[in-house]
Amino acid sequence: MQREFNLNIIMLVAINLLIKPFFIFGIDRTVQNVVGTSEYGMYFTLLSLTYLLQIINDFGIQNFNSKEISQNRHLIHKYLPNMLTIKLGLSLLFLAAVFGVGFLAGYQMHFNWLLFLAFNQILVSLNFFFRTNLSGLGFYRTDSLISGLDKFLMILFCGVLLWAPTFKSHFNIAWFIYAQTLALIITNLVSGGLVWNRLNKENGFKVRTKVSMLLLKRSLPFALVILLMSLYTRMDVIMIENMLEDGEYQAGVYGAGYRLLDASNMIGYLFASLLLPMFSRMLKKKEAIGNLVSHSFRMIYAGAVALSVAVFFFRFVIVEWLYTDSTAEFGVVLGWLMFSFIGVSGTYIFGSLLTANGSLNRLNWIFVFGIIINLVLNLILIPKSGAEGAAIATLVTQMLVFFSQLFLTRWEMGFALSGEVMARSGIYFFACLGVIYLLSQLDIMPWQMLFLGAIIVQLALAVLLKLVNFKFLFEFIPRK
Repeated sequence: MQREFNLNIIMLVAINLLIKPFFIFGIDRTVQNVVGTSEYGMYFTLLSLTYLLQIINDFGIQNFNSKEISQNRHLIHKYLPNMLTIKLGLSLLFLAAVFGVGFLAGYQMHFNWLLFLAFNQILVSLNFFFRTNLSGLGFYRTDSLISGLDKFLMILFCGVLLWAPTFKSHFNIAWFIYAQTLALIITNLVSGGLVWNRLNKENGFKVRTKVSMLLLKRSLPFALVILLMSLYTRMDVIMIENMLEDGEYQAGVYGAGYRLLDASNMIGYLFASLLLPMFSRMLKKKEAIGNLVSHSFRMIYAGAVALSVAVFFFRFVIVEWLYTDSTAEFGVVLGWLMFSFIGVSGTYIFGSLLTANGSLNRLNWIFVFGIIINLVLNLILIPKSGAEGAAIATLVTQMLVFFSQLFLTRWEMGFALSGEVMARSGIYFFACLGVIYLLSQLDIMPWQMLFLGAIIVQLALAVLLKLVNFKFLFEFIPRK
């Protein structure tokens, strides 16, 4: 299973490094520069509102389905029609909730944006559902190929809208939202078609009310996980926009920094989407998971630290390079947010492990703890420091949630990272801080070259400290 993980994580990362960074920095960043920080800030606020209510649309079905299908692949014929029926009903409730909350929050002037953003979230959720069936059935590579399709289509559509002479002078944020809708519709047709082709048509496509209600009930603990995670990761933007006089602008500043964190998170999410079905199947078959957990954590930790430290020391030149109206505040927010990626990356590994183990009740208590900490810190820090205060709150919350999951994994499953791995991880972090600080002070070449050099040096340190190794590449050489 570790060999399968290595091969597919390489495929996932390669595909997404080719597509998603170009979308985030070539398309999404350009959109913010074209429409302005305040208008993009309103878009980002409305998007965050739909994320907060996504629990109604998702209801934990993705994670539940991934766990169940990976452990019992024959159940897909029974689950799929009933799950789709549930998702249809939940989607209608989700739309009603989005417009209800939007009306109460005073977003009537932006209802058109809100409608399409909510519909896009329905399409995103549906695509994730189709992909959980593919990965649950063991088609990891097919799932990997589908993972970047919507962003690839967005690059094509928005590339024309942003740079073609006929359209670029009239571009507005609504066009950006409509392009997402079209890209997601096409992606769902592809992913849904792939799942349909793998079904045994002789079993029929039967919807049973009792089965649907039972599945809905069983997915409830997973739904609570999604709800709590959404609250402590997305409520900060809503609070910024509503608590400050220049809330739209501050939300735009926060969104500018969050864009890089979001780009980084795609790697963590890829790890989680691949590991959850693998962990579930291994635990069902009572296979040892220690090596895979340690291996995946060391891989993602080394990359997270390398990226976070490099971005922190080059934060001011990065935002100046990315955004036409950037200020020093943009860089400060980015620096705090990127360090939170270290905690987030660990959460993707151990949160997936605890979910696969069925430890949802205690995992939910950790998220409740995270919400309380995040809410209190935001209430204290946002009025004083604006977007920077929210970024600090995010950093503290993510690190506390990660360490809580480490403790829970030891408590529930008797598994812990070895003392040697923990020691090497600590040494690696502080060594990276020292080395990259010195490198960032040099003025011998363009900063972009120094930044790339910083990443390479840190990854070399990870190899020297034996956090990661490249021996697994030889596993792909065919054996007799």
